[in-house]
Amino acid sequence: MASFSEALENLETSVNRGIQRQVAADGLESELSALRQDRARLAQELDSMKSEAKALEGVTDEVSQRLDSAIRDIRSVLEQ
Repeated sequence: MASFSEALENLETSVNRGIQRQVAADGLESELSALRQDRARLAQELDSMKSEAKALEGVTDEVSQRLDSAIRDIRSVLEQ
């Protein structure tokens, strides 16, 4: 009867380990899914920010050209 009890305990231990591994695997899968979603969101934000930076770069170039032109005009007026 003792060997039957031992076998039953070993079976319960194995089942419990299997359940714990499955719970851990499910938790890791859930975490991995969340990380993938975060990565996708961050990639989208990065693309948006790159686009915005490109647009700002164009505005900066235009402002710089206008300032250069204004400076030339002011110097021209001052030289007269």
